[in-house]
Amino acid sequence: MASVHESLYFNPMMTNGVVHANVFGIKDWVTPYKISVLALLYDMTASKTTLPERRRLNKLILPLQQGPDLTLGQFLKTVEECCPQTAYAVKQRLQEMADGELKDMEYFFSTLPTPFTAFDSEAYKTSVVGLFMRHMLLAYNKLSFSQVYKLYKSLQLYYHSHYAKPADGRLSLPALVADDSDMDLTSTEDTVGDRIDREELDTTLHESELRNDNTPSSGPLSQKQAEYFLARQAYLLKNDENKALKPAALQEELNNMLKFNPDFAEAHYLNYLNSMRVQDIFLSAHCLLHYFDRLILSGNEGKSNGDEGYGRSLRYAALNLASLHCRFGHYQQADLALQEAVRIAQESNDHVCLQHCLSWLYTLEQMKGSDSTVLTEDSVKMAAHFCLPYLASLGIQSLVQQGATQGKTAHKLMDALKDTDILHWKHSLSELIEISLAQTTSIWRMYGKSTMALQQAQLLLNMSSLEQVNFGVQQNNTEAFAVALCHLAELHAEQGLYCAVSDILQHLKEQFPPHSQHAKLWMLCDLKIQFDRHMNEGKYHLAEPLVTAISALNKTEGLYRKAQVLKALNRSTEAYSVLQRLQVHCERTKCTEVVIRVMLSTAELHWESCGFSTALPLLLQALALARQHHLQSLASETILHLAFTQLMLGVPEHALSVLHEAIEPVLAHGSVMDKGRALLLTARCQMAVAGFRPNGQGQAADSCVASDLSCLIDFHLAGLAVDTLNEAAGYFSKLNCKERLRDVHYLQALLHRSLGQTSHCHKSAMLFRLLDQELQSPAPPVSMRL
Repeated sequence: MASVHESLYFNPMMTNGVVHANVFGIKDWVTPYKISVLALLYDMTASKTTLPERRRLNKLILPLQQGPDLTLGQFLKTVEECCPQTAYAVKQRLQEMADGELKDMEYFFSTLPTPFTAFDSEAYKTSVVGLFMRHMLLAYNKLSFSQVYKLYKSLQLYYHSHYAKPADGRLSLPALVADDSDMDLTSTEDTVGDRIDREELDTTLHESELRNDNTPSSGPLSQKQAEYFLARQAYLLKNDENKALKPAALQEELNNMLKFNPDFAEAHYLNYLNSMRVQDIFLSAHCLLHYFDRLILSGNEGKSNGDEGYGRSLRYAALNLASLHCRFGHYQQADLALQEAVRIAQESNDHVCLQHCLSWLYTLEQMKGSDSTVLTEDSVKMAAHFCLPYLASLGIQSLVQQGATQGKTAHKLMDALKDTDILHWKHSLSELIEISLAQTTSIWRMYGKSTMALQQAQLLLNMSSLEQVNFGVQQNNTEAFAVALCHLAELHAEQGLYCAVSDILQHLKEQFPPHSQHAKLWMLCDLKIQFDRHMNEGKYHLAEPLVTAISALNKTEGLYRKAQVLKALNRSTEAYSVLQRLQVHCERTKCTEVVIRVMLSTAELHWESCGFSTALPLLLQALALARQHHLQSLASETILHLAFTQLMLGVPEHALSVLHEAIEPVLAHGSVMDKGRALLLTARCQMAVAGFRPNGQGQAADSCVASDLSCLIDFHLAGLAVDTLNEAAGYFSKLNCKERLRDVHYLQALLHRSLGQTSHCHKSAMLFRLLDQELQSPAPPVSMRL
């Protein structure tokens, strides 16, 4: 790592071509801020620093050279974070020049070691630092005497403005800016030689108010400073939006930039990205069209390609407009824009653009809810034919997603993803690697394998990005990361680990602000977790208001949870109506998971009216669908419903045998609630087989007398039921599910009384009584719910 940072001084081959271009092209070389940077470089070579401090300072050099000018306070603070000793030395050197005379600044430039005059200089003559020092000295030596004096006065204002009081108008920042407007170093006092090189050494001294990337600017920037600012903000928007400027501040900065240069195409594009952050469809479309208009008018595309460059801009403009409308759900407008892009691409025989159009075409069909399998397969074949691995891999991932919803087996889907992963690693497509891992996580969760889903999510979150890390930012605000974190939060919530859930959601809120593109993912995840928690705790009055918020983000989820609340509030007729409407919608959209859940909820409504035989066909149909689509979690839950129905129909032996099929996957991959319900049902089946009769009224403690039934009860099964209930009570306690605990303690009291364990019976009866008084609501019949 040290060799890379030291290459800024020694090895010219280690520096990127873009870096050299920025170094050669930066205007406004001789400014007070640049003198501060020069003083930093001087003191870095003169003072002794530790290796970690040296590395941090070396990493700081490029941002200081290429970025916008900073105030002295911000500059010193930045250096102090890397090396306090060097920051103090720089401050002392600037103070000597600012509080001294003009000759002190002259002495500083004359004693500055350069790659040509000092043999022991650490700065290689063609390194980034060497080039910077050469340009500074060249620009300074070309200044006339009056310009040197103005530079010295500007340095004094720059230094003293940091220590001036806000009320001191003479030394305030606005005064400095106003003074700089008169400091044109390319004035009529320039010599003939100066005027010849004026274009290269345009050293108009002005103080930009863009002190850092988090403070808006109101003054003009040089071309390279503007390019650096735009590149940095675009990179941050893509990789870590929180470190970019706030939408309003960035909009103000871009407006100011476009005021000085309305034809700056890149500024229009960044404006488009910023508008997308806040979901402003009108402004984003307006800025996107302006970007391509300016790109065509500027001739940037046509310089190397002639008329072909003009057509290329037009067809990609139409393609980008189609993607914009797709994102906002304007399918008709997106279709028209895609048709325009396809037409222009066909006229130009641009196969690459046609492949992008085909990719968006099958994506659009998927968003409409149509079957796009044939289109996707054609896209994959054509992308492979034209050697476009990115598009081919995207198509395969889309096919995997469609295959998962259509009931394809897991091993086929995983084999397809494995083949694409080989392609990703071969071409270093890190973004698609992340998508593949997030997709694998979702598939394992859909199949009910929570352990595998957790492993894949952790693998994604701990994976080092293959992309080049710029500005010290890792790529971690993509949709794949949001999906993985939401899965992680839901998996922790299923196990009752709500403290961990809170930490994960807090990180999601910080990483994906409410106005960002993927914020809806964690919003829906947060609402679902809150809803399930309130339902488990029996707080239906708190769960009911969440239904409206969930419906705003996902209508299907909102309808399903509305039916759950209505069922819990004993409004069965309304719940049944909502469930029937939801089932029709989900069958039309082929949402199999929700269809199965609707069938299970409908069966529970039949239980409430003692229609256990009526519920059987529904449950068998749900089980067939779950097995057809390999949804193990839903299949296990359906089996629990079937076992409960059999128990209520008076065949507990069959119910117990059926339970053995579902209990293992539930205990291995199920949620805490599912484990508790499965064990509670198992205990009730064991009690029924042992000789207990199911009682319709949960509070009828006198349903059996131990002395009369002692000869009829299987004590071995009764003992197993006691252990099973104890384990179920532990799971319900994790979720603070008091209604379920009340049922458990009631059954425990019955068992202990039948087994002659008086003290345990009294303890269970007391716990039941306490919970019954706390809940202040009549316990529902134990036989009426799972």
